[in-house]
Amino acid sequence: MSSHAATATIDHHHDPSTSTGIPNKKLLMWAFLASDCMFFGALISTHLIYRLHPPAGGLDPKQIFSPELTSFSTFILLMSSLMMALAVTAIQKNNLKSLRWSLLTTIFFGLIFLGCQVYEFQHFVHDKKMTLSNSLLGSTFYTLTGTHGCHVAIGVLWLVLMYVRSFKVAGSTSWLSHQLLHAVTLIVVLLASLKVTLGLVHAIQVEPSLGVAFGHFLKAEFIFIAIGLLATGALVWFARPRGAVQFSEANAIDVESMGLYWHFVDIVWIVIFTVVYLLEFL
Repeated sequence: MSSHAATATIDHHHDPSTSTGIPNKKLLMWAFLASDCMFFGALISTHLIYRLHPPAGGLDPKQIFSPELTSFSTFILLMSSLMMALAVTAIQKNNLKSLRWSLLTTIFFGLIFLGCQVYEFQHFVHDKKMTLSNSLLGSTFYTLTGTHGCHVAIGVLWLVLMYVRSFKVAGSTSWLSHQLLHAVTLIVVLLASLKVTLGLVHAIQVEPSLGVAFGHFLKAEFIFIAIGLLATGALVWFARPRGAVQFSEANAIDVESMGLYWHFVDIVWIVIFTVVYLLEFL
């Protein structure tokens, strides 16, 4: 009865100890996002201004951009926002298992988005010959989308650390070293998965036959597949039950603040996708 009363007093949206009624962590995040709005606004405005006044002999965006791949990565990022919302709901209900699966899915979707962006950049540089310095379109495009990609990468790292933190055992004397190894193992799994995914996409693009492409893919990426499998086994070992964890409904504000950042990154990408890609094909 007393435990139920204790959890019932937790308010996830208002903190009576602050003058604004808003938790300090959430207020700080809103302030940071407001400054980031101005930053992205400047980058997007710069791209739009130069788009209206392109230099003579510049690259044609319609011959450079691939709306199919970017539409897929946009859909993936929107789905990650849904999973992030489910993670916030899970921690508010003190459901750690659902929280962890939602965080892992969000991390996975964010990694797919980054993989698509890396592949797109590589394709633009090597095949389309658009670099950061040889055209005005390349300068504004890489600066804007690259900055957003850095935000996504930071968000993925934050999600990884939050996922690992949810395993912290109360009263453990070796929690720091254990969580550090847990985070490193998860990052190794993610990087190996990203390398394998890029290798598979490249093999499919280059080889005419799916069977031949898959065979070449296995030969080229065997070492990374092996590393990923070994690291996944280690990750399962780190995630085994070790006792009562020191992460509960009281930490909901941390997940909510992270959710605000992730939703902001998704909204910014919708604007970028519209003004950079879609406007060129309207």
